Amino acid sequence: MIPQGVQVFIAIDPVDMRGSFDRLSGLALQTTGFDARSGAVFVFYSRRRDAVKLLFFDGSGLAIFYKRLDKNVFPAVASAAEGASYVELDPALIEVLLDGLPVAAQCH
Repeated sequence: MIPQGVQVFIAIDPVDMRGSFDRLSGLALQTTGFDARSGAVFVFYSRRRDAVKLLFFDGSGLAIFYKRLDKNVFPAVASAAEGASYVELDPALIEVLLDGLPVAAQCH
């Protein structure tokens, strides 16, 4: 269900996990400059980094994928430059990210 081969943007700052479609869409635009319906996947971490929400457009509407780890936390994304608001992740690494393993990304 999560699109493969699309741009993946990870917000650096944590978000309130109570946010849903409208809030996350606004954060996607504010953080990256891309509309939530652009075809990209937008990743948001919880404050404790034990959960992530992925927001994406599946062709007929917006979808949210929410995952919370039972143990451990999602590691900080490598290559996050000071002052960056988001990083771009290689789409092939989305499964690695969701498994809670460290990933490297390009800063923006």
